Amino acid sequence: MAHRSWCAEVSGQEASNERLEFLGDAVLGWVVADLAFRHFSDLPEGKLTDLRKSVVNAAALADVAAGLDIGSCLLLGKGESAAGGRSKPSILSDAFEAVLGAIYLDAGTTAAYAFVERVIGERLRQAVQQLHRLDYKTLLQELAVREFDAAPVYVLREEGPDHAKHFYATVLIAGRPWGEGEGSSKKQAEQVAAMVACDSLAADND
Repeated sequence: MAHRSWCAEVSGQEASNERLEFLGDAVLGWVVADLAFRHFSDLPEGKLTDLRKSVVNAAALADVAAGLDIGSCLLLGKGESAAGGRSKPSILSDAFEAVLGAIYLDAGTTAAYAFVERVIGERLRQAVQQLHRLDYKTLLQELAVREFDAAPVYVLREEGPDHAKHFYATVLIAGRPWGEGEGSSKKQAEQVAAMVACDSLAADND
């Protein structure tokens, strides 16, 4: 559970959990795809993809990690810890993938599959009931025009080398930020930001 910020501060400690994240990400993608394929046989390929994205994104995985209290187990550098790193979606989602990678290595495919099904299976079942909402950018566009007579504006930034870009999006409506998201593509980051903004608008109107 060693974040790279901790490794940079601890002499002689070079191995972070990034290799486990890489492995866990692959295992997660396989298990969620398999669960979606087996349990929702009436969904076409495009909807299966939407369903997978709804539970395999930084915001959703961070929520799962928070529920498992993974943040309290992280080894973080002093600066990252002081900056609230234990609750950052990117750090929590990566840590969840590292845990899954470790489960796969220690206990094998059956245990890894069962773990993902236990912590994400219900989210899949809930998400399939809301597939009509999964194009959050379109939904947010409708809400923003109706509530503010203004279109959403997405502000993007990117980090990392060309072969491993990571994107961050903030969505503004009438100059006010309503949601943030991140992902491995601009589209994914914008969709997550739009999803957060839709939820924020709904809460603001309650």
